Amino acid sequence: MISKFQKHLSQNLSFLAHKKLLLAISGGIDSMVLLDLFRKSGFEIAIAHCNFQLRGQESDGDQAFIENYSKKNNIPLFVTQFDTKAFAEDFKLSIQVAARELRYKWFYELLESNQYDYVLTAHHADDNIETFLINLSRGSGLEGFTGIPVQNDKTVRPLLPYSRDEILEYAKENSIEWHEDSSNASDKYLRNKIRQEIVPVLKSLNPNLLSSFQNTVENLQQSMSLVDDASRIVYRKVVLDEENQKKINLKELLQLPNYKAYLYQWLNPFGFKAWNDIYNLVESQSGKQIFSDGFKLLKDREYLILSPQTEIDREEKYWIEENQEQVNFHLKLSFCKISSIGTTTNTTIFVDQNKLKYPLVLRRWEEGDVFYPLGMNGKSKKLSKFFKDEKFSLIDKENTLLLCSENQIVWVVGIRQDERFKIETTTKQIIQIALQE
Repeated sequence: MISKFQKHLSQNLSFLAHKKLLLAISGGIDSMVLLDLFRKSGFEIAIAHCNFQLRGQESDGDQAFIENYSKKNNIPLFVTQFDTKAFAEDFKLSIQVAARELRYKWFYELLESNQYDYVLTAHHADDNIETFLINLSRGSGLEGFTGIPVQNDKTVRPLLPYSRDEILEYAKENSIEWHEDSSNASDKYLRNKIRQEIVPVLKSLNPNLLSSFQNTVENLQQSMSLVDDASRIVYRKVVLDEENQKKINLKELLQLPNYKAYLYQWLNPFGFKAWNDIYNLVESQSGKQIFSDGFKLLKDREYLILSPQTEIDREEKYWIEENQEQVNFHLKLSFCKISSIGTTTNTTIFVDQNKLKYPLVLRRWEEGDVFYPLGMNGKSKKLSKFFKDEKFSLIDKENTLLLCSENQIVWVVGIRQDERFKIETTTKQIIQIALQE
């Protein structure tokens, strides 16, 4: 296997040559074979071992085993311990997901702090088919059936072409020691059930299962490439990218006979799961929202608006003192005394300083707010009605700030000035207030 492995590296992973490699080693058979292969192939390597403290003395025994191995073979070693259960409980994650997040975050910190180029894991062909079947059982888009990637950013998986049987045979032939993880025998994990009960049946039906599966994965990867190409082309026609949000034009979207597939491709990376709710959102009334862990999707008239999910403190306020020239509170404002006025715009207004009562206040809008829009000849308007007439989305309204003098609105910032504070022929002192980019 060693010559076959080295040929695989030179033909398919040649970018690893002359690089500093960090090997993720648990102490199990797969990772110990990976370690042996790279040690014998002359690469500059180091070991990274995570003790997840999930199996008591067994976890500590794995750590001691790796420490002894690295010392005996003079290989640099990095070890860390995680309180995995506490992390899983704090962030409401499964143990498996918590362990994955913890280890990969640590691996990438090691790469950066110690100038290693790649982290290598011991995933192999059987892991690949198990992952495929897990995704099949849970329901997945096409990307869930394209296999574990050989490379994902700085993570590389050199053993993917090799089966569990090949790895076991190599370990026995080369007298490689390893520690067996007792949790691999537990039937409470879905992966173990698939490994122990389903894959053996499939292999009995087709002795060449892994080879056939690899052909299937390659075909699906090519299909996925076509999907990605089509998705990018249509995206440019249907989605408007703005600074903090993406706006999906529903009129354009609904002209597509398979629009649900495009919505899935565009929104899946943002953690959405309730796909039927999302598809129904297209036809729902304005104002309805669907949330993922970090994002929200809002139906707003002719658009679906995707934006980060943020906690907005409605009571948050910022006071502005007289003679203050700069403000940086969610946006940037400048205050400047001038002798003559220019043109009032959405981003620059001119007010009579003598009409202002300090300190001024920047705050969020509230139900019941009323102002006198400049240009409406002194007529008042509820801010909620103004937003409706201006076709503000829920997100636009959430992000709107008001500049106020006592209880009176001076400016719906970046939108419209209030008539009561405009420059008159009797004005003696003029303040220019500008919204900075």
